[in-house]
Amino acid sequence: MHEIEPYYNWRHLYIAEEDEQSPFYGQEHSEFEFSNTVYNYYIHPQWDEFGSKTLYLKVLFVDYELNYAIIEMIGEWNDAVENDIMQLKRSVIEPMEAKGINKFILITENVLNFHSSDTDYYEEWGEDIGDEGGWIAAINMPEQTQYDFRRSHIDYYIKILESPNWRTFQPQDFFQSVDNQMLRLLS
Repeated sequence: MHEIEPYYNWRHLYIAEEDEQSPFYGQEHSEFEFSNTVYNYYIHPQWDEFGSKTLYLKVLFVDYELNYAIIEMIGEWNDAVENDIMQLKRSVIEPMEAKGINKFILITENVLNFHSSDTDYYEEWGEDIGDEGGWIAAINMPEQTQYDFRRSHIDYYIKILESPNWRTFQPQDFFQSVDNQMLRLLS
């Protein structure tokens, strides 16, 4: 797992650590010091912590004019023990919502497991952005994780989409592609 880096080909366009409006502004990363783990496996030091012991993320791109964020995730999404959704909502999502972000693209291809609890924070997140035309999309979630999301009815709040070639897009084009899919789903 230590070789799985957050997607880096958009770093010339956006770096969360340099964005004064980002929850990760000013954060520094080591390229050589591996300290965070998932399942006792070290992960690449470029992944950001947000309060979970099993789930990490990287904000890949934010557009404050079109009100969207692209966030890549890695690890185990564990609401049952770690209350990851609460940590994510309070530490990352709410500060972004305060800056006008209401459309969230979650790259979830490296989310290996999902353990559910209640849906309160998902419902709150949906209510926070729904009146403003916002949405949440999970991209390329592994099949087993999708199964657990659907079984827990989280897919009511976070729509599961496929985009196997998302890395070939520029962020604006990728957003437009997801936004078009979401408009069809929600109408």
